[in-house]
Amino acid sequence: MTLRPAAELGEAPGVSLLIVGAGACGLSAALAARDAGAAPLLVERDASPSGSTALSSGMIPAAGTRWQRAAGVDDDPARMAADIQGKAHGQAEPGLVETVCAEAAPCLEWLADRHDVPLSLVEGFRYPGHSRLRMHAPPTRTGAELEGALLQATERAGIDLVTDAHVTALFADDAGRVHGVVLTRPDGSTETIACDALVLACNGFGGNPAMVRRYLPEMAEAEYFGHPGNQGDAVAWGQALGAATAGMSAYQGHGSVAAPHGILITWALMMEGGIQVNADGERFSNEHDGYSEQAVRVIAQPGGIAWNLFDDRLLALGREFEDFRQAEAAGAVRHGADATALATACGLPAAPLAATIARCQDLAAGVGSDPFGRDFTGQPALTAPFHAIRVTGALFHTQGGLMVDDRARVLRPDASPLPNLFAGGGAACGVSGNAVWGYLSGNGLLTAVTLGRIAGRAAAGLLHGAVN
Repeated sequence: MTLRPAAELGEAPGVSLLIVGAGACGLSAALAARDAGAAPLLVERDASPSGSTALSSGMIPAAGTRWQRAAGVDDDPARMAADIQGKAHGQAEPGLVETVCAEAAPCLEWLADRHDVPLSLVEGFRYPGHSRLRMHAPPTRTGAELEGALLQATERAGIDLVTDAHVTALFADDAGRVHGVVLTRPDGSTETIACDALVLACNGFGGNPAMVRRYLPEMAEAEYFGHPGNQGDAVAWGQALGAATAGMSAYQGHGSVAAPHGILITWALMMEGGIQVNADGERFSNEHDGYSEQAVRVIAQPGGIAWNLFDDRLLALGREFEDFRQAEAAGAVRHGADATALATACGLPAAPLAATIARCQDLAAGVGSDPFGRDFTGQPALTAPFHAIRVTGALFHTQGGLMVDDRARVLRPDASPLPNLFAGGGAACGVSGNAVWGYLSGNGLLTAVTLGRIAGRAAAGLLHGAVN
């Protein structure tokens, strides 16, 4: 993760546009650059591109899409921006929020219509903080399918992709212009590539324990559910070049990772009537606040675990998700004909668990009020038989990074852009404010695809002599 003088580059072979990272951000950037007439080269540290995208649920929020209109959903970018800022307590950078919200719908329709990425509106439930149905995803609702579709699109577009190529250093001059990179191969050999423009799409720092301890101390001992390659390279290079960073204490957590199976369990179960209980058989929070902040709450419970509790109606909903089906096949789902039987299956105290379920049934009927502030009246009451999954909280990906403008140019502290450096996705500052509770469902993929597309277009414009 070093920065080397441009003079050391020598007569290295070169490309016009180099994109570091082949997740959703890098692939979107490459497709946009190719559409704009550039010839990008993608470099990926892994043998097979996956990254944070493949680990996600593959859901991207967008407002005002043709899929929403077909479903009768009235939505627009301003409403989406208000939802993002509402979740972030107004701490997200306003210009960046406006940019990605305005870009989201055109970006998804471009991916679907021009590049055959299979996307549709996810109906039936809304994630916490979204005032409209606006999640769009591939058929299996998995990030692996999204990643695969984007990779196929880049192959059809004739975009070159080099794998097993870990960028370990940048060559730059005193003005902050990047002239090339060092690639390190798995056998330790290195090669240099010159470039006229560089897009950083290599995600955040969740896999770097030292950075996590520095910026996210409450998650220092938490399970990391992200890609191990997220080592903070982009942040380190940007800072060395004099770039500004923001939102470094923001991140996406998740309070619903099956333990010990390590499989993400959809939060749709909670939004549609499910509950979480701890080892004492008691609820401990408002599950509708959001799955990100729930990570910290679950970790704070005895043993750092909780149980997702649901019924047959929600079991059917869960089975619509590939990850859930995998968890069920792995034996993660436990069953009980009634509360007592479920308690036995899970090793929980029977009387408290039965009392918790009974209280939630009363709340669903409009009797009493929830001490945690959740409204249970919008969904049917849980009914026997019951089911449960043992889960823990985890760190998924970081939301802080390099400051960028509305053209995805990396900025200095005085808001002036570096000459030829662009960033998006986890490499750039996100729209989640400054804490775990600021993460609105889909924020990660939202900035990945939108800033990726913007960066690809802007880099191509720079190469073609457009004003930058």
